[in-house]
Amino acid sequence: MRNFLDKKINKVLSVVLVLISVLVVIQTVFASGTLKAGENEKTAPASNINPRIDEIASKEGIVLTTTVPVTTIEKPTQTTTKAPSTKATKATKPSTAKATTQAATIPFATAIPPQTPADYNAQWNAGYLVAIDNPDPTYECGQVILSDGDRDLLERLCMGEFGSGGFVGAALIAQAVKDAMCFDGYTSVQSIIDGCHYTGRTDIGTNEACKQAVRYIFDENHDAVQHRIMYMYNPYIVQSAFHESQNYILTYQDVRFFDRWGY
Repeated sequence: MRNFLDKKINKVLSVVLVLISVLVVIQTVFASGTLKAGENEKTAPASNINPRIDEIASKEGIVLTTTVPVTTIEKPTQTTTKAPSTKATKATKPSTAKATTQAATIPFATAIPPQTPADYNAQWNAGYLVAIDNPDPTYECGQVILSDGDRDLLERLCMGEFGSGGFVGAALIAQAVKDAMCFDGYTSVQSIIDGCHYTGRTDIGTNEACKQAVRYIFDENHDAVQHRIMYMYNPYIVQSAFHESQNYILTYQDVRFFDRWGY
């Protein structure tokens, strides 16, 4: 009887040892795989964000701890843009809030690849925050001097429209507002809110990133990208066939930015 029990115990111990060995092997494999994944992340392609973004943003004390890459779809075509106009025109532009809603089957716009690859370094050296694949070398928006009231309203609008986008997101909104003034003749931030149907809340205050973005775009007369921006929308909030029919420029986080075709 004792010999029988000893044999059973030996078998049980053998099985336990085998199971322990298997568990050790599995743990080693997973640990190795995790390490390799971390190493691969370091070799991921660099984003289109200006490498000097921290230096630019820190001028007024902003410290950027993370940078969200920009995703561009295809390589958009080069466009020609006429000189800024000072003549006011009646606004007919839809915007994020008034977008035409459609079923979620609308394909994202893609653009014709440019004839020559874009020079990212040239865009960054010129002060653009995000390098794009379809820069417009003729793009120029004259400097706009903001009144105190317009500045305050614009800072709050940047927060309400794309506060989650940080300094870069706010700068893209600020550039769209400046482009509306330069190319469509708007003379105040409130007229742009009304005419372009912006619905970002302006009663929730702002933050330092939005203030610095407005200073960078207006006071220092820079632009977020080397291309006119006239429309933007978030496809996770609304599906818009209209926006996707326009001249696609870039996507930052979830927001897609467009110019209109022609002037």
